[in-house]
This record gives sequence, C-alpha cells and structure tokens, in this order.
Amino acid sequence: MADMRRATGENAYGYTPVSDRTGPMMMDFGILRLRASETYTDRQTLEKAYLLVYGGITVTAGGQTQTWTRGNCFDDTPLALHVDENTDVTIRADVPDSEICILRTDNTAAFPPVWHTDTADEYRGAGLMGETSTRIVRTIFDKKNAPQANLVLGEVIGFPGKWSSYPPHHHPQPEIYYYKTCPENGFGYAELGDEVVKVKNNDTTFIHPGQTHPHCTAPGYALWYLWAIRHLPDAPYITPTFVDEHLWVLEKDAAFWPERKA
Repeated sequence: MADMRRATGENAYGYTPVSDRTGPMMMDFGILRLRASETYTDRQTLEKAYLLVYGGITVTAGGQTQTWTRGNCFDDTPLALHVDENTDVTIRADVPDSEICILRTDNTAAFPPVWHTDTADEYRGAGLMGETSTRIVRTIFDKKNAPQANLVLGEVIGFPGKWSSYPPHHHPQPEIYYYKTCPENGFGYAELGDEVVKVKNNDTTFIHPGQTHPHCTAPGYALWYLWAIRHLPDAPYITPTFVDEHLWVLEKDAAFWPERKA
C-alpha cells in the first residue's frame, strides 16, 4: 500500500512532525509554521537542514545570522541552512506567516554551518519528448557539495500537464516528497512502485527503497515538491537507476507517436 500523509488543510502553527528517523525513512521531517516575532530553537544533536518555503525569517547558527525573505517556493530561489549535530539553530519570524521544512538524521561528522542561498534552476527534460517531461530541478546539496552529509536536499517544480522525476527510476535509499500546488487547489499524481496516488497541497509521500516514483502534474497547475534522501551506510545516493525499458526516451532524436508507428 502506498505510504503517504494526507494534509487536512493548512499546516498548523508551531512544529508539526511528519516522519520519524526511527522509521523506514530514517529522517525526522516536519513543518514549522511561525507568526511574526515567534521564535523556534533546535538543539537536537542530529544533522539538521532547514528550508524556507515562504515568508521572512532571521536564522542564527554557529555565531552567524542571516535574514531571509522568500515570496513563494515556485518563483524564488531556495534558502536553506545545513548544520551538524553540535550546532544549535534559532529561527525568528519577521512577517505574519512563514513556513520552514526541517529535516534531521543521525550523523556524528562535524562540519561548519553551510548557508545555501544561490541554488540554480536546472531544466531537466528540456528538448526531449516534445517537452512533456521538462521540469525545474534545484539540487541544494548532495554528496558533491556536502560530502560529510547523511542527507540530500532539493526541490522540483512540475509544469502544468507535464511529468517530473521521469523516466521512472528507483534507488535503495529512502526519500521524502512534500508538495505545494499553484494555485492551492491543484493536484498531481505520484507513482509509488505499482500504485498511483493523487497528491494535493501540503501532502507528503514516503518513497521506500526500490520504488519507482515518476509524477505528473494536472493541466492548469504547477506542482512543487521538496525532495530529501537519506544516504545509507556504505551506499550514498549518487544517481538513480532508470527502468531500462523507458531509457529510450532520453535519446535526443527519439521518435514517438504519431511519428513513431510501432
């Protein structure tokens, strides 16, 4: 059975836990929503990552402070902080409504706080299959720029009527997707192995090892999702394994219906 958490409307103010690191995802994942002047301090001795979804906040970690503003997660650059288990983090809200995604996992490696404020948009799928799988991918950190991490963090934006996380692929590491739609009454469909589920604003899906997970976005809407992967001991996430029978779609001059007749 597909593993997911369905939202019941807007996220509550305060911290809402969604996933526990003692479970199959191996990550704590939760949503922090703050009103102006509210403060949240995280002292847990775990590797931690914070992603501003929208709003305005002041973040302090390791003797450094930054003030972030993000109008929305579709149009604006990701703003994220990544710290080790020895670093406490304090977040103060500066505007009436701010939402932050928080991830934590076990990791004894020491590293200084890393502030990610200039992640580039990558247009994957562009020029292939009539642009039907063109999407924006923002890889905030992975093994290339965070070799000491046990987490991987990024964002994807699915365009109206198009596919993302495509061609179908899988990997042995667990992964979490958390969704926003634009407008908020939008929806998409997520494949989780042999099942397909409808995903809406503020839903979360849990992708278990070996499950394929392509997505499609309903026409007229955009689908944003946070993606977070937990490296495994001696098996870090580097690249996924694509389903062989669908790899041909990556060929630049691949012919498909109606040009392709068989």
